[in-house]
Amino acid sequence: MIVSQTPLRISFAGGATDFARYYREHEGLVVSAAIDKYIYVIVSPRFDDLIYVSYSKKEIVQKVSDLQHELVREALVRTGIQAAVEITMLADVPSEGSGLGSSSSLVVGLLHALYGYKGELVTAEQLAREACEIEIELCGKPIGKQDQYIAAYGGICEFRFRKDDSVGVRRFQRRPELFHNLSSQILLFYTGRTRKSAAILAVQDGRTEINVKQLHSLKALAGRTGEALDRGRLWELGRVLHDGWTLKRELADGISNPEIEEMYQKALAAGALGGKICGAGGGGFLLLYCHPAHQQAVRKALEDYRELPISVEPDGSKIIFQQRRVGHQLVECPVELEVASLAGEQQRNAANSFEP
Repeated sequence: MIVSQTPLRISFAGGATDFARYYREHEGLVVSAAIDKYIYVIVSPRFDDLIYVSYSKKEIVQKVSDLQHELVREALVRTGIQAAVEITMLADVPSEGSGLGSSSSLVVGLLHALYGYKGELVTAEQLAREACEIEIELCGKPIGKQDQYIAAYGGICEFRFRKDDSVGVRRFQRRPELFHNLSSQILLFYTGRTRKSAAILAVQDGRTEINVKQLHSLKALAGRTGEALDRGRLWELGRVLHDGWTLKRELADGISNPEIEEMYQKALAAGALGGKICGAGGGGFLLLYCHPAHQQAVRKALEDYRELPISVEPDGSKIIFQQRRVGHQLVECPVELEVASLAGEQQRNAANSFEP
């Protein structure tokens, strides 16, 4: 049995510049952070040759090609697992329409667990790249690439999406003051509704040429975010989030609505410096930047909405449990070496692959 744990994410700036239609012409830039809410994938062997997959429903099939869950189907094809396996997927938050990148975290965690089930070590770069190929190329999802990369790498990262489809990764140094201070000044509130992001994202992607000025501005905000994080000027993130939300609402209809606007204005009036709806918009979670001195007032103003307490998660996808059969005994295998190997590879990628 193998269990993977893969973080969800929040995006500070640059979202929508990670779509191929934009970055292949202009290069994209996004700053994101992993959070301590996760997708868990459990993979275990079966005595028979059937394939069991459990999520919001349960599938039992004889062939991989018979699976209705296309992400699982393509992940099994990619890893070469064809039979006698059971897969269970669990999530800390609603698994669809949250705006926290759950779909991409699922694919990254699924690939990680399946490769681990085969006894293969994989790097963060491979997990992210293959997850993008599955979601965007094979399944035709109208999405960008930031979610897969932050799920694989974890921490706080700046991603540069280059014209040749390569991705530069810069991980912000794991300084306690940065991670702690940022975690203590971000709030997340559930709007009370989820939404299917595909329709909004498809319209947004199709309007790339029309929206190119706004997208350039969103990319510039990602650059400002990186500078603020480098200098420890975290309060600047409030203005960046606000400016980014103002621009994002112009990209497509349905990104905001009167209820979201009222919710956001209440937060600003109570002392939040800025914020945005996570993901495609239309629902999911409202991210706010707020100094601790004003957080109680913001919570009071948004008391009709459920808060999701979060902190920045320093690690990306990892294997947290593995148990293998040796002879007639089940042996619990240590995962420290696997985690250390992946973390080391992430650090090398971060040091070597980013080019300003």
